[in-house]
Amino acid sequence: MTHTLPLFGVLLCLPACAAPASAIGLDDDSAGAHSPVAGLTVSTGAFVLHGATVLTPTGAVIEDVVVRGGRIVRLGASGPGDGPFLDVTGRFVAPAFIDSHVHLAYLPEGATLADHGIAGAVDMAAPESFLTASHAPLEVLASGPMVTAVHGYPTESWGSNGYGIECADSAAAVAAVDRLVGEGAKLIKLPITGPAGQDQLDDSAVAAAAAEAHARGVLTASHALGDDEAARAAADGIDVLAHTPTGTLSTATVSAWASRTVVTTLVAFGNSATTRENLTALRSAGARVLYGTDFGNAQDAAINAEEVQGMLDAGMTGQAIVDAGTTVPAAFWGFSDLGTLQVGKKASLLILNADPRLDPLTLAQPVAVYIDGRRR
Repeated sequence: MTHTLPLFGVLLCLPACAAPASAIGLDDDSAGAHSPVAGLTVSTGAFVLHGATVLTPTGAVIEDVVVRGGRIVRLGASGPGDGPFLDVTGRFVAPAFIDSHVHLAYLPEGATLADHGIAGAVDMAAPESFLTASHAPLEVLASGPMVTAVHGYPTESWGSNGYGIECADSAAAVAAVDRLVGEGAKLIKLPITGPAGQDQLDDSAVAAAAAEAHARGVLTASHALGDDEAARAAADGIDVLAHTPTGTLSTATVSAWASRTVVTTLVAFGNSATTRENLTALRSAGARVLYGTDFGNAQDAAINAEEVQGMLDAGMTGQAIVDAGTTVPAAFWGFSDLGTLQVGKKASLLILNADPRLDPLTLAQPVAVYIDGRRR
């Protein structure tokens, strides 16, 4: 974020006769469009999604998804004892998404995000109290405040109420990292926002803080929008560009990020041709791409259709877009229960009208969303 933000039923059929014709489809609204299916609680619920094309790590297959206790217990043929039966023939089942850049303390709409298909989120700046708060039903990996300079970004603008820890030098920055990790931070964010030394940590302080985070087993991200800033972030040992840079990147800077990670956030900064070209160049060089919206700055509490379209316009395939919101961030950040549809993992999934690998915009209009096995 770089500027001040705005203020702010279905009937069930037990499968004694497990033929699709006897099942109730998702379009039956007798219990209300957003009501959980009766009796399907996270701890005890059991149900079957029948007949969809399921996107699994090994490919898409038409099969049943059997859910019990909020988790997937079988992919394959279901039986009479597996629970109530929902016919989703002709539809597609995909993992729920992970948004790798949000600000939920600034815009506390986590439940709305879950309603629209977000199961996990990476919060990239919030007051320290956010680190110990419950974020259910979302799984949230959080940085807490940015580690920044005295009067540094964002403490003099939108983040004046605890979104940054001001540090005078390397020692203070290292101490801030230790403090945040001790309080539960899973990520350290270190902004690089202008000429070195001008109301921001100098490179030696950023590098020292990044090294301390790595020693504590924690990743680092930087708000770095220009070419010089992104180049310095790479040289200082930062792991993640929290935004796709908006200034034209040089070949050398792109190369410096070739084995690292970038979060998209195209729409939050205007979705310019330059930003999309940067994303194309970074991805072509080998950078890992994660779907992220800068929610809080961005206002769409959902899988953002404009962001998906921007990723398409940057040359990403439908499969790459699905991966950027599911398997790739799950593996990178360590969301071990999310990102793939596999036996034993949480039943956090989207039911879609179209194949998102061919039409990724369908992700923004799910027919139904289940988080931890519950209909949202």
